[in-house]
Amino acid sequence: MNTKLKRVLITGGAGFIGSHTADLLLSKGYQVRVLDNLSEPVHDNGQWPDYLDQRVERVKGSVTEANDWREALKGVDGVIHLAAYQDLLPNFSRFAETNVKGTMLLYELIVQDKLPVQKVVVASSQFVYGQGKYECPKDGVVFAKDRLEADLEAKQWEPRCPICGEQNLKPLTNSEDHQDPSNQYSISKFTQELTALKIGKNYNIPSSAMRYSIVQGPRQSFKNAYSGVLRLFCLKALSGDTPSIYEDGQQLRDYVHVDDVAAANVLALEDERANYENYNVGGGKPYTVLEFAQIVADVTGRKDWQLEPTGQYRVGDTRHSISDITKLKALGWKPTKTPREAVTEYVAWLKTQDVDFGIVKQSEELMKKMGALRGSKDN
Repeated sequence: MNTKLKRVLITGGAGFIGSHTADLLLSKGYQVRVLDNLSEPVHDNGQWPDYLDQRVERVKGSVTEANDWREALKGVDGVIHLAAYQDLLPNFSRFAETNVKGTMLLYELIVQDKLPVQKVVVASSQFVYGQGKYECPKDGVVFAKDRLEADLEAKQWEPRCPICGEQNLKPLTNSEDHQDPSNQYSISKFTQELTALKIGKNYNIPSSAMRYSIVQGPRQSFKNAYSGVLRLFCLKALSGDTPSIYEDGQQLRDYVHVDDVAAANVLALEDERANYENYNVGGGKPYTVLEFAQIVADVTGRKDWQLEPTGQYRVGDTRHSISDITKLKALGWKPTKTPREAVTEYVAWLKTQDVDFGIVKQSEELMKKMGALRGSKDN
């Protein structure tokens, strides 16, 4: 435990990553307070979840409201700012309202009210890399641009070299010195990073930004479409249905267990070497979407699954996302759990929940209606 810090505020602390981070902080002797608006679809009827430890102090409120921040920040030494709007729908202003304004407001109040906050850790995302880093046979290391709509419609999934137009690129791991956010969510997350690292440094508020890969494990919302393939594939498996596999299923993804993310959050909070730095928090090994689907099939016993890609694609999605975790490992952190462990724990947790299995189809239909999911296995 960092002896300088006694009470830590976690925003979004009733959620998936927040509650696991709270558990770890409590185990290390910290006092923990959470600020959460308990919004649906993650939380039912504005109720605090049963999994949140009873020792946690609770403030119901929004990070967009100064008075809620002030109530939550009383007597706080450190802040882990996780609260965010996460989705793929084109309601662009909500990303700015919640993610950007909420983070700006935190720093504004620390400065204006002269609050004794000694450290802030802000959640970012690996998707700030956009299409990320590749090696082109002709031009060497390049940073791919957003994929062309015409290529996606023609089911040509790989990004092109920005110099020669070649699509035969080798995906490389992304390091923290590059970013090219490509959709409304990643743009808002990178803005949060800039707020933490630049404004934090300008006003002597030690801060760190954590670029999470795809976080998995128990308590991950099964109602939020942003929750991704863990939610999608596990719900499909348990309901006897077949999963929708977008594009061709060969997308490379980097999965990290929520326990390892909690450990990274606490390390950044405690370690002064992390001040004014950003870090990738990943699993250390990429998997294709089809490989991950097979893990789910194995864990759930679905030997009958026909894993056939649909040819559909999500607007603004990345083809490959693989994080270089060298920088964070240099602080003594490393991933300890595998995607198979995450799936096993998530499935066990799901079986204790009252799940509406029709929610997957509903969310997909909404994404189609809003233009966020395009293409078809029939075209």
